[in-house]
Amino acid sequence: MLKRFDCKYFAITLRENFSASDNGWSGLFFDGKNYYSSNKYKIHILDRVGGEDSFAAGLIYTLLQNNTPEDVINFAVAASCLKQTISGDMNLVSVSEVEDLLRNGGSGRVQR
Repeated sequence: MLKRFDCKYFAITLRENFSASDNGWSGLFFDGKNYYSSNKYKIHILDRVGGEDSFAAGLIYTLLQNNTPEDVINFAVAASCLKQTISGDMNLVSVSEVEDLLRNGGSGRVQR
């Protein structure tokens, strides 16, 4: 993929289907040399729409912050995980909510 599209990085989400609404959620990041796996979350999905957009936004945000590849993939997956637990196609979670999920683990559900 990197050669075909002349990209610096490649990232993808990985979904495990336990049921229509209960999934495992994780991701992979490739920097041209090494693969990095994210944390894995079990989520109860309320709305899938916007999940991949949130993943891409998390990647862009953390890459612009010059984070490590591990931090990039973990933040992107956590952001998209949280988005799928709220209705609508926009991710309404804050950076601090994503960071809280990364620090404390949990079910991958917005805690408000």
